[in-house]
Amino acid sequence: MTTRRRSSYEGMLAETVIFAGHGGDTISGYLARPLGQGLFPGVIVIHEVFGPVEHMREVARRFASHGYVAIAPDLHWREGPGDPTDIAARVRAGGGVPDERCIGDLEGAATYLKNLPYCTGKLGVIGYCSGGRQTLLFACNTKSVHAAVDCYGGRVVTIELTPTQPKAVIDMITGLCCPLLGLFGASDQNPSPEHVARLEQELKKHNKVYEFKTYPPDTGHGFFADYRPSYRVESAVDGWQRIFDFYGRHLATI
Repeated sequence: MTTRRRSSYEGMLAETVIFAGHGGDTISGYLARPLGQGLFPGVIVIHEVFGPVEHMREVARRFASHGYVAIAPDLHWREGPGDPTDIAARVRAGGGVPDERCIGDLEGAATYLKNLPYCTGKLGVIGYCSGGRQTLLFACNTKSVHAAVDCYGGRVVTIELTPTQPKAVIDMITGLCCPLLGLFGASDQNPSPEHVARLEQELKKHNKVYEFKTYPPDTGHGFFADYRPSYRVESAVDGWQRIFDFYGRHLATI
C-alpha cells in the first residue's frame, strides 16, 4: 500500500491594479501574488526602457510563484495609451522618465504594497536596463525598501545631465537605504566594467552593504531578457538563484 504525500496548496492571482503615484496621479501596475494563507514580502519590479512588456509581467509572476507579492508599475502610464513600443519611443525622445516622477511613482507602489493585508511590509525592488538605474535611484531616495537588485542599470555613472535627470545616481550613494545586489555582464558597455568598478568604489567609500556579480565575456546587456537575442541562459539562471537568495536573507520577517 502506498501513501500519497499531500502537497501544499499552490495558486496565484495576477491582475492590473490602479494606485496613486507621483503628485497623486493615478497610474497602473501589474500585481501578482500567491493565493492561500500567509503573509508575503513585497517586490517592486521596474521595467526596461521598452516599457511594461509581457516579459515584465512574467517576472512579476515568477516572484509570486516564489512567495512574494510583486507589483510592476507602468512608469510610462502618462504617455499612453497606445502601443508600448511607440510609447517607449516617445519617452526616450523626451529624455526618459523624469527622476522626480519616477521616485514618486515607485513610492506610491511601495505604499500600495505595504497597505495590502497579506504583505509583511518587507519590500524589495528590482529593475533591468533603465530600470536598474531607477532601482538604485529609488533606493537612494526612500526609506521604504529593505533590499535592492540592480540588473545592468546604465547611466548610473554619467556627466550627461538633463532637465529630467539632473543629478547622476552615483552622486546619491550616500542616501542608499538598504543592501544592494548588482548583476552585470562583462561585455556590456552601459554599464561598462569601468562604470561598475566606479560604482563599487563609491559603495565601499560610504560603507554600504552590497554584492556584485559580473558574468563572463559572452554576457552583455539584457541577459535576463529571454525574448531577445541578448539572453544568456547560464548567466540568467545563476542570476535568479542569487536574487532569491538575496531576498530570502534580507526580506525575511523576524
